Amino acid sequence: MGMKQREWIQWALAPIVILVIALGWRYPWLGFSVPLVMLMGLIGGMIRGRYVCGNLCPRGAFFDRLLSRVSPRRPIPPSFRNGVLRGAILVLLMGVMAFRVYQNPTSVTHWGRVFWMMCVVTTAVGIGFGLVWHDRSWCAFCPMGTIQSLLGGRRKALRISAERCIECRRCEKVCPMNLPIVSHKAQGVVDEPDCLRCSECVTVCPRQALFWPESLPQRDV
Repeated sequence: MGMKQREWIQWALAPIVILVIALGWRYPWLGFSVPLVMLMGLIGGMIRGRYVCGNLCPRGAFFDRLLSRVSPRRPIPPSFRNGVLRGAILVLLMGVMAFRVYQNPTSVTHWGRVFWMMCVVTTAVGIGFGLVWHDRSWCAFCPMGTIQSLLGGRRKALRISAERCIECRRCEKVCPMNLPIVSHKAQGVVDEPDCLRCSECVTVCPRQALFWPESLPQRDV
């Protein structure tokens, strides 16, 4: 996916979050957009890790296109990536959602309201952290992001050419997840399960040192 194409897709997806949060209390069926995105993430995770997070997630699009404009974009705290914390949040949120659904399992309206409330609460947390640290802070410990990284975070990983890379670190400056891309220069593969496959780093690299496995870097002339 080209950067212009990704940008336009995200601009189209970002309003979905606003629409669901603003109207979901009145139209609970809008809440079903939450499990739909979750299912899309699960399927995408098995194919290409967190690709959906970086390109097709409405909330991720909201963070990238809107929240980023007011975020101080400070580095994401390393503690947010702690495996124990991420596992605990995953169990907690999935458990709360399952418990709330169980309270009235035969009501479709109830299900929709549960999904809507989960969207409201988690988006509020994401916005709060985004206003303090980085717009993608939530994505460092998002339960669905954690699942996607576990399912296929290392599949079709980004490649880095040691010969081409001049360690200017422009790639790291634009990486929405603050990943240490250059540190993988020697091994030639950016072994980061939380890579969003957004291609921001590929686009800004002045030496075309970064590329996806299905692509080959152009030859020097």
